[in-house]
Amino acid sequence: MKYLAHISEDKQREQSVKEHLEGTARLAKEFAAEFGYGDWGYCCGLLHDIGKYSEKFQQRIRGGNEKVDHATAGAQLCRKLGKEKGGFYVALAYCIAGHHAGLPDTGGSADTGEQGTFEGRMKKKIEDFRAYEEEIQIPSLETPFFLMKDKTDPSFTMSLLIRMLYSCLVDADYLDTEEVMKEGETGREKGDDISTLLGKLNRHIADWLVNEDKDTINGRRTEILKYCIEKGKEKKGLFRLTVPTGGGKTVASLAFALNHAAKHDIKRIIYVIPYTSIIEQNAKVFSDILGKENVLEHHSNIDYGSSEELMPKQLAAENWDLPVIVTTNVQFFESLFSNKSSKCRKLHNIANSVIIFDEAQMLPNDYLKPCIAVIEELIKHYRSSVVLCTATQPSLKQFFSSDLQYLELCPRMDEQFQFFKRSFIKNLEKISEEELLDRMKIENQALCILNTKKSVQKIYEDLKGEGVYHLSTFMYPQHRKERLSVIRERLKSGMKCIVIATSLVEAGVDLDFQTVYRQLAGVDSMIQAAGRCNREGKRNVFQSFTYIFQLEESQKVPSQEQQIDTAKQVIRKYEDISSLEAIQEYFARLYGFKGSALDKKNILEEFQKGRFAFAKVGKESKLIEQDTKTVLIPRDERGKWLAEELRLKGATKVLIRESAQYCVNIYDNLFQKMYGAGMLVQVSEELKGEFFVLRDCEDYSEETGLRVDMELGNDIWF
Repeated sequence: MKYLAHISEDKQREQSVKEHLEGTARLAKEFAAEFGYGDWGYCCGLLHDIGKYSEKFQQRIRGGNEKVDHATAGAQLCRKLGKEKGGFYVALAYCIAGHHAGLPDTGGSADTGEQGTFEGRMKKKIEDFRAYEEEIQIPSLETPFFLMKDKTDPSFTMSLLIRMLYSCLVDADYLDTEEVMKEGETGREKGDDISTLLGKLNRHIADWLVNEDKDTINGRRTEILKYCIEKGKEKKGLFRLTVPTGGGKTVASLAFALNHAAKHDIKRIIYVIPYTSIIEQNAKVFSDILGKENVLEHHSNIDYGSSEELMPKQLAAENWDLPVIVTTNVQFFESLFSNKSSKCRKLHNIANSVIIFDEAQMLPNDYLKPCIAVIEELIKHYRSSVVLCTATQPSLKQFFSSDLQYLELCPRMDEQFQFFKRSFIKNLEKISEEELLDRMKIENQALCILNTKKSVQKIYEDLKGEGVYHLSTFMYPQHRKERLSVIRERLKSGMKCIVIATSLVEAGVDLDFQTVYRQLAGVDSMIQAAGRCNREGKRNVFQSFTYIFQLEESQKVPSQEQQIDTAKQVIRKYEDISSLEAIQEYFARLYGFKGSALDKKNILEEFQKGRFAFAKVGKESKLIEQDTKTVLIPRDERGKWLAEELRLKGATKVLIRESAQYCVNIYDNLFQKMYGAGMLVQVSEELKGEFFVLRDCEDYSEETGLRVDMELGNDIWF
């Protein structure tokens, strides 16, 4: 009998179980070899589908109707092997059990075969699959578990190894099947190798490197760039690039990464960035230098599915198989804590990478301890180097093991910060709204950043007129891009330009104002705001001011209270809050204040004493809490078309991705008021309760975006 694993839709191609197992095993071995576990990967791939040797599965694949669980067989076999030959086969059992349904929680000994936990699956009654013995020989596991001198409980380390092996398995499984079913015409492209990319970078920066004048901005940028190139030769590990605004950290970090990768045969550069606006900006820089075909943007605002030409990028987004990846904190860390095959598939390609955390101060506070724990694992056990890159370096040393020391990549760091100082930060303390308005009225080009959307709309309404603009997330992304284009043009031409905005303009938005006003916030936020003042250094630093202020009557924002209270302490102690000492103390105080809240969901506790809560943690690890609803604004022709397509065709991935550019996210309390007032319409049954269309575009303003009138309530939105 020929045991079949797959039959193509047109019934023209078949793949035997043996061919599929061996093909998957070879790929999984190749992937796992990047972190030293090729034999584990091979074994996992070879045993993952042995349940397909059952008679009932063969009936099913040839047209039968009865569903057959083929994944539990290999898992139960590995559990048995673990008891007979050594416990490490159990790690493979988790991977195989979850290669369709997702990695399961361990569960308890009382779990029955009806339950989806690991313990339950081990008791599940399955079809006889012993026919595998005629074709498949079980390989042994020769590689020992990681040598760990600094931990008494290796469970967290083992949990990540399981996820990494799971990633190797599911990616290998998909790729082997795809290769056969598409007869090799997969449409995937690998991009250039690191040495080729380094050559492209060297040609791009060649003219810069001759600049030796350290009394000029470009000369200083070149000094930092050269130092990063030289430090690329250092051994793998943990690095910091603490570069002031304007110091050229984007190209400098890329230069370090490519030189480091070339030195150590590293396959990939991964940029992890908090904001999509910075991603789009940086990805353009990288694409211009290295070629678009080598750079993958992976975030909610990018759509690779709408064009056949971009199909290779869409495929690469599944498993990050391109040399330069630019992604979000959310995508990176939620994938590392996920239990689902679709999110975990890319994880093995994080191994043997240079991982750069741009704006490192934006690592999520609520998940800081588990995020640092996983970063440390990537450095120690997955052959990766990590760079913490920012102008406001957080105090993270306390969270790493004592044997993991960082190397700074910025030469003469203190001196660079003094040289690149663009403005003076001056504390106005408490002022009234009237005083703020009076100050803004006499400005020509000024930015005012406030802590709430409500405050932004109120100040804007009191100030609006020629050359006055509003920016907030109540404006959908495409609308904000259009508005920013107008603002940049006015700033460039010297015309009056007053912008009232939320914090969305603090990082990654390339704007240059004569004066900046920033409502009291976290020290890092205020310094980022100051980076918009005299950004290009074209004005006298002694005449460029960033004013910090508190409004006498302002609504507290619970999510910002700890940052604001900590900032007040630092302001009282330091005359210059942008100094490196002040920044370090701010973060040290903030992290001390937060304490156990730095692991909000107790993720580290869920992987202890040989028990793993893969499914639970995967479900709960949401860096952005999902207490928002999405509202599509059908204001222009494209928005109207998207709303109609969603209504007619339902929630396809392509439509949802493109519609993100025309959507506003609102908190649930505001949603309840707007929905109750009849302002929103459900877009489709598929997206019931999550995705809505604004009924009347009169409720969306060209000036301020989504209108939230006072009758909806004063305390329902921020």
